[in-house]
Amino acid sequence: DRESRGLLVLSSDGVVARAIISPASSLKKEYQVRVDGALTPDRIARLRHGLSLDGRPLKPAGVFRKGEDRLRFILTEGRNRQIRRMCELVGLRVTDLQRTRIGPLSLDGLPEGRWRRLTVTERRDLLAAGDPSLGPGSGPYPEVT
Repeated sequence: DRESRGLLVLSSDGVVARAIISPASSLKKEYQVRVDGALTPDRIARLRHGLSLDGRPLKPAGVFRKGEDRLRFILTEGRNRQIRRMCELVGLRVTDLQRTRIGPLSLDGLPEGRWRRLTVTERRDLLAAGDPSLGPGSGPYPEVT
């Protein structure tokens, strides 16, 4: 979604990609979202549970009010433009969306537009958090302790 910003993981490592985007992945992805519209208790409750996209129910979401026009979302799935579409379903319009965390990885003060490589430990933790069967020793990189 080119209208979003924040943490991205770019990888040619299929094991890492699978841990992040596989439907079986349990990785939590966290977003800071600014919206236009009233953040009523009913709207927030519907965002947490009770919505469907493309004819399929969504998994429950962590949705927390962070101010007059701000929400924090924690999702365990990642459908196409999911947060924007969820907000539209309850009468809210997203004006800013920033991904701040993917599993154990976070922006941790990395300036916008900058990048860095994952450490071996971060890769291991990411795999273990996304799919326990992809834990230590998975993929082409040996376990480093």
